[in-house]
Formats: sequence, C-alpha cells, structure tokens
Amino acid sequence: MRHRLEYAAVVVVRGAVRVLPDAVVRQLGALLGLGFYALDRVHRRVAETNLATAFPKQSPSDRQIITRAMFVHFGRLLLELLKFSTLDPAGMRARIECEGRERAESAYAQGKGVLFVTGHFGFWEIHAIGHGLELQPIGVLARALDNPYLNTLLEQVRGTTGNFVIYRHGAVRKVLRALAAGQGVAMLIDQHMHSSDAIYVDFFERPAATTSMLAALALRTGAPVVPVFALPLPGGRYRLIYEHAVPPPDQDSPDAVREFTQRCTDVLEMYVRRHPSQWLWMHRRWRDAPLPLKTPGMFPSARADEGEE
Repeated sequence: MRHRLEYAAVVVVRGAVRVLPDAVVRQLGALLGLGFYALDRVHRRVAETNLATAFPKQSPSDRQIITRAMFVHFGRLLLELLKFSTLDPAGMRARIECEGRERAESAYAQGKGVLFVTGHFGFWEIHAIGHGLELQPIGVLARALDNPYLNTLLEQVRGTTGNFVIYRHGAVRKVLRALAAGQGVAMLIDQHMHSSDAIYVDFFERPAATTSMLAALALRTGAPVVPVFALPLPGGRYRLIYEHAVPPPDQDSPDAVREFTQRCTDVLEMYVRRHPSQWLWMHRRWRDAPLPLKTPGMFPSARADEGEE
C-alpha cells in the first residue's frame, strides 16, 4: 500500500509540473529541498560531516550554507526531471546546450562504443535524456528502486528519448553487448560499493570504495571513457558537458584498473570542488565515518541510491 501511495503522489506531482511554468517548478523544487533540509536531520548531519572532512579549512557556517544549497538543488532536481520528461523533443532542445559535443562524436567514431562516466552531480539524469536526443540513445547502468511502481515510472522517464536501463544483474554481459554494437553506456562511480569487485581510490584525499567495472570494461574493450556533467543555466536551461576522454594507463601496468579508476574519480572530484552544492554529500561515501544517530526523515533520492550505483 505504501508503494502504491508513493507512486500515486509522484504521478500527481508529475501531472502538476507538466502544466506549471518552469520558474514555478524551480521554486517549488527549492521549497521541497528546504523542507527536507529542516526535517531530515540524519542526512543533514551526514552531509555536514562529509563536508567537514572534504573542506576542513572552511568555517562551519560556510559548510552549512553548502549543505542547505545541496538540499535545495536535489529538491529542484526531482521536480525539474519530472517536468523535463514531459516535454516534446523541441521543448527539450530549447532547454539544453552542449559543450564538447565533438569529444563524444570523436569517441563514437572509434567504433568501440563509449563509456560515459559521471556521478550524482548536477542534473545527471537530464544529461542522459538530452544525450539520447542530441546524439544517440545510450544504456544507463542503474540500481532498481525499492518501490517497483516508481522504478517502472523512472525507467519510462529515462527512456523518454530512447535510452535503455541496464540493471546490475547480468550487467557486464549487457554492457559488453552494447559496446560491441558501438553504443554508449553511462555509469556512475561515486557511490560506496559493497561488492567484491570494489577497489579503494582517493576521493577528497580519503580512500573510498569504488566500482572497478568501468575501468575493467574500458581496458578489456578499448572503449573510450568520456566524463559527462550537466550544469544549470539561467532561465531553466542546462549545459551538457562532455570532457576529454580519460587517458588509460598502460595495459601492462600491474595496477591498471586502480589507476584508471583514480583518473576518472579525479575528474569528478574536480567538478565537485567547483560546484560543491550540486553533489550528493548526504550519501555516506566514506563508510569509516561515524554514522549520525538515527532519526526519522529520509531524503527520497538518497534513500533510492544509498549503498550502490
């Protein structure tokens, strides 16, 4: 019953944002984020602890400002994603611009498929939808939501422009098949990993358990790895950024997978340092950090993604 009620609420909200002006959707998203900032003490404290470790020279008041802005950002992300997914192709194109598109096109031209890498940063879901519209549909590696009704809805949203979702079960085989067909696959590498294939690389100068799948697939197939990010622009628009492909280490390097993973993580860290309020600080990225006392309240996007990619 809870799953059905959650689904019904999201469907109602999606129907509402479809007809609301963009400015109103952004304002409502900000209010939603502020509401969770006030109520969700658990994730607020996780974020403050993570920021204190990542930016030890900043004052507590500055870190509090970032925490608050982060909640606002993720509140906006939820509603703006729902709004964006209801637009027709012309409406989507009017809201996005590409930077470095030629880098993605060059990567595709190699004929080995492309691994697009990012994190829970900025408007990553909107980037994937825009990519399917501006370039070609891609596979999106994801973990299924606990609520099966919301998971079906999210899969429909992600597939708005032809993208397809690759879930973790049997993911390697499916990704290899997509790369062999010259397609792109998007992966996130900024969540704590429990699985046996996790490796530790530095993220903000602290070891963080990270998936090794991206680097292992790239080294195995020769597919280029292109970091991607989506940043907000004035007027409810978005800039889709394609960075230079990450140079792979030597194949005969004794620790090539770790080296490659570290290079990809370094690019993500660079963007998070530039725009700290747009990353998911409420996630316990470094599991050796103390967990705040358990209190009621949970920010939806954090709960959905907690613990895995």
